[in-house]
Amino acid sequence: MKAYTAADADLAIIQGKRVAIIGYGNQGEAHALNLRDSGVTNILIGARENSASGEKARAAAFTVMPNGDAAREADVVVLGAPDEKLPEIYARDLAPNMKQGAALLFIHGFALHFGFIRPRDDLNVIMVAPAGPGSALRANYLSGDGYIGLIAVHRDVSGRAKPLALSYGAAIGVGAGMIETTFREETETDLFGEQTVLCGGAAELVRAAFDTLVNAGYAPELAYFECLHQLKLLVDLMHTRGPAGMYQAISNTAEYGAYRTGPRVIDAHVREEMQRVLADIQSGQFARDWMAENASGLKEFTAMRERAAAHPIETIGRRLRSMMPWLSKTPT
Repeated sequence: MKAYTAADADLAIIQGKRVAIIGYGNQGEAHALNLRDSGVTNILIGARENSASGEKARAAAFTVMPNGDAAREADVVVLGAPDEKLPEIYARDLAPNMKQGAALLFIHGFALHFGFIRPRDDLNVIMVAPAGPGSALRANYLSGDGYIGLIAVHRDVSGRAKPLALSYGAAIGVGAGMIETTFREETETDLFGEQTVLCGGAAELVRAAFDTLVNAGYAPELAYFECLHQLKLLVDLMHTRGPAGMYQAISNTAEYGAYRTGPRVIDAHVREEMQRVLADIQSGQFARDWMAENASGLKEFTAMRERAAAHPIETIGRRLRSMMPWLSKTPT
């Protein structure tokens, strides 16, 4: 797998383009601000009339207009809205209005890979996906540390799609490392990681461990500290040193227990279930279920969100976090 850096990119390419960013949320805002700070002077923000995000973009001195108007004027249209909203936005606002031969730039491959968006044949189709939230992308840009991202070219009509992707990536701040991939690989690995570890697996593991201790009669405060609060310390160690480096930083007792017990918790059944999760993603079943859930009004999604918020760990956590004023100083 090939990786590029800012040294491989020509910033002048994106600096000479008019860029429309559709959506001014976590990613869209960071992209717009970083592009501007990188010398891209022609930036439009596509937003609904009187929307909070549009007003925020205006307050940051960006030109804000309806999606269709922004697309009509742009050389590069960046899809910064949520995955589930993009098919409608593309069909209604972008497909009828984008310039012949313009570039459609995805931040995540979901809508294209699973066929919810089928770009016009004349469009260059690329992806530049920062490997993290927009807030981190912006913070690292401001600190000068740089960030990592993924790039992909789905269709190259102009013969210059890849240089454009590299230029855009360097301008938004992922010039520390732009790893070349495909829409399929980015989408499927992203969904799998979110569901099995980052958002689904980790939270469920924490709740299950908390419940086990509390049901056995231990104080919920201690259960919170041991199963949730200290997790950040270990994740930070793995983030900077890898799992083996984390083991070197903890006690021998903790390391011995990890080797004995980790495989008991993440056993063959869990690994088999992960294979089934991956199969659901690869087949498009998860994507179809998620888009159908949106079409039906998000009733099941809302119920699941409410159940998660009602778990006792949330009440205990709010009380304990109120005793830790330093947490409010930690970037999110």
